[in-house]
Amino acid sequence: MAEIKALSQEAIPEALKMAERYRLLNEPDEAESICLDILTIAPDHQEALITLLLSLTDKFRDKRLMPAFDQAKEIVDQLGDAHCKSYYLGVIFERRAKYHLRQGGPGAGTVAHGWLVKAMDEFKDALTNCDPDNQKAVLRFNSCTRLLNNNPEIKPDSSDQTEPLLDSFDTPH
Repeated sequence: MAEIKALSQEAIPEALKMAERYRLLNEPDEAESICLDILTIAPDHQEALITLLLSLTDKFRDKRLMPAFDQAKEIVDQLGDAHCKSYYLGVIFERRAKYHLRQGGPGAGTVAHGWLVKAMDEFKDALTNCDPDNQKAVLRFNSCTRLLNNNPEIKPDSSDQTEPLLDSFDTPH
């Protein structure tokens, strides 16, 4: 088996740029690999953790929800107080909703609705409890709202069950 080479501390800024480029090229596995190299030498590097989290959620587009969803949620726990954990949870939930919409099939709109509502709740929490000057949560909340408003197939479950199609999870804050 081949041995992984260690990245130097000095290479971190350029490596982060490369990871972002790979994300933009829809190459989440390459971006993830770069972030893991950075985190090997700087385990609490916040920008690398966020880029890794986003890379994992990029995999949802490729029908690779699991284990990427759980891994992304675990990264939220590692984010420092300077980063709004609610915002990043919202991003994860929003991208999961979109995953279910792309999958289609019976109940996809209902499942997506549940995840969008959870995302919007996290974005509202971010607006209340995080840096008020950071308006990213407003943009994400509005995107979810437009998705709900413009897609009639995205609707709440009309049965008497409460959240039957959502996985259980603990929401870290």
